Amino acid sequence: VMASSKGDNSEFFSRVHGILMYKDFVKYWDDVETFQARSDDIVIITYPKSGTTWLSEIVDVVFKDGDVEKCKRDAIFNRIPFLECRKEEMMNGVKQLKEMASPRILKTHLPAQLLPASFWEKNCKMIYLCRNAKDVAVSFYYFFQMVAGHPNPGTFPEFVEKFMDGEVPYGSWYEHAKSWWELRKNPRLLFLFYEDMKEDIRREVIKVIQFLGREPSKELVDKIVQHTSFQEMKNNPSTNYTILPDEIMNQKISPFMRKGIIGDWKNHFTEALNKKFDMHYEQQMKGSTLKLRTEI
Repeated sequence: VMASSKGDNSEFFSRVHGILMYKDFVKYWDDVETFQARSDDIVIITYPKSGTTWLSEIVDVVFKDGDVEKCKRDAIFNRIPFLECRKEEMMNGVKQLKEMASPRILKTHLPAQLLPASFWEKNCKMIYLCRNAKDVAVSFYYFFQMVAGHPNPGTFPEFVEKFMDGEVPYGSWYEHAKSWWELRKNPRLLFLFYEDMKEDIRREVIKVIQFLGREPSKELVDKIVQHTSFQEMKNNPSTNYTILPDEIMNQKISPFMRKGIIGDWKNHFTEALNKKFDMHYEQQMKGSTLKLRTEI
């Protein structure tokens, strides 16, 4: 009888400093750790499925002075490389960044303790976007189903168990969010909430523009708000990942830009699972002042 491979994800994941990570990324981790930041780098940081692409596009429009046509010239993953992403020679965030002219914008999903040291040494500006854990879990579940390099997530309740235990890539959501929340008073870090962006995108866009040292003119703000709406981005080939082939990202299973809403967790969590999650959440977040809204 073959042993059940249910608990064994070793063909997909391994660990780096105790945190579960994609095997291909870990293989070249030295390149990530020794990455050389430049002082004008802008680092976009999220736990997976927290609005990374949304924030990335906003920052890129600011850097291109509101020229959305310039943004559309290339896919977001080329304009804003994914630092630790690696798949042999096919995908290589570090290499992309090395060859990129300054000022660079990059994205990462790393918890604070895994961010390469040179970003701290060079005092780079960083923006962290945080999204409530329940909606993240739902979005991550669909991501597992549609993106190559993931084991079968099982049923939703089974996946939520793994999520709660930090047995998903990038480890515990709780530790991740807390690690960056603790740094929120650092003037080089802007800490944002996905729910705030959904509630009042203009207010949050103005924060981003000012943090980046630019002038939040009405024209620029209007342009960003229009260009980065969910529908616009879902229909925009340079942001919706449809450029990638099905064998990497199968959007027939689930679109990359799926819903982009707050509270979708209510369509997925049973009452029992929700109760269990809330109890666990309280334990994990005990002593932290970080508060998230699960609905608006």
